Amino acid sequence: MITYLLLVRHGENEWVRSNRLAGRTPEVFLNERGRQQSATLAKELAKQPVSAVYSSPLERCVETAQPAAEVLGLPIVIEEGVLEGDFGDWQGQKLKDLAKLPEWKLVQQHPSSFQFPKGESFRAMQFRAVAAIERIQQNHPNEIVVIFSHSDIIRISMAHYLGTPLDLFQRIMISTASVSAIAFHDRKPSVLFVNRTSELPVFELKKDEKPAETNAEQESTA
Repeated sequence: MITYLLLVRHGENEWVRSNRLAGRTPEVFLNERGRQQSATLAKELAKQPVSAVYSSPLERCVETAQPAAEVLGLPIVIEEGVLEGDFGDWQGQKLKDLAKLPEWKLVQQHPSSFQFPKGESFRAMQFRAVAAIERIQQNHPNEIVVIFSHSDIIRISMAHYLGTPLDLFQRIMISTASVSAIAFHDRKPSVLFVNRTSELPVFELKKDEKPAETNAEQESTA
């Protein structure tokens, strides 16, 4: 049996355009392009036999998930495990200002050792995100599940499943409204693609089928 998890980053918002670290700032909503992205994404996800829709509790994720949930006729299940990182004192700051701090070099070169001032470490983020993902896949055997989350959470999760060291997770790009896919065959993970923003392959659920034999896995990274 295969369980497919589709990890989706929320759509564009003005914080993304301004290059500020939104973090867990409340009431960050999608802009017009973000709403268009979520509508397009909903049409793609409607082609899939999705069984469940999960989302970070932050508004920009729930707002991105809503059109897909409506088309699929499914409720949105809030999952705290895929919530954005707690950036502590850095939340709300401009990236160009943060780049001037001495700690910035550590974030870029050795993030596994860094903890945001009065916030969370990257190791803690990865632990809770992967734990949530694996709990979800265990609760949905032989199903397709969509999880709406955030750039860093998806990047560090994909790094885990790719076997990439946490210190190199920032080499993974995750665009707004992009989809990254993992297949779990008897709980063994296979990364199908990362950061896909084009048309999605149609996933098929077949018992006793190995991940390498699926149509979806033949697709290259977008």
